[in-house]
Amino acid sequence: MTLPASSATSSTPTAAALWKPVLLRAGVALVFGAVTVFWGSPSVHVLAWAAGLYLLATAGAAFLAASVPAAAAAVVGLSGVGALITQSDTGVGVSALVGLLVLGVFELVQGFRTRGRHVLARDWIISGAVGIGTAVALPFFISLGAHALLGVAGGGAIISGVLWLLSGLSLRHDGRTPSAEAVN
Repeated sequence: MTLPASSATSSTPTAAALWKPVLLRAGVALVFGAVTVFWGSPSVHVLAWAAGLYLLATAGAAFLAASVPAAAAAVVGLSGVGALITQSDTGVGVSALVGLLVLGVFELVQGFRTRGRHVLARDWIISGAVGIGTAVALPFFISLGAHALLGVAGGGAIISGVLWLLSGLSLRHDGRTPSAEAVN
């Protein structure tokens, strides 16, 4: 019986296995961010649908990327459902606060726990801090309406989307296998 060459555990995914879910998460965040930037005067219904779908898609992408436990992804998904059901500034603000706070805390903890041992640890720390910051800021903008809430949530989504885009592209590049043919 041969022992593995490295001491890394086999449960840690490789860069080649992670880049697709990470890029999916980046795409979700960047699409939501673009909606928030380019929608001139959104109604509360636009806010509810955009935030609800964003939280649902983020929960799915975070689950696929294994950034958070399934229970945390479920809470984020349920907060998306809450945003869709409430259809109000306060309901969406509170739903997004809960979802982003849970996601941010779990990512921050996951990042610090696996620091130096997982390829996504630093990204989880940054994304967790951005998520917590966005969640904490949301209640201060509820009284300003849908446009302000979308601006705050969209700003956080753009920051995390760019982070995950760079991470996903780096993972894709690092996960490529070298070509056997010589390049002349």
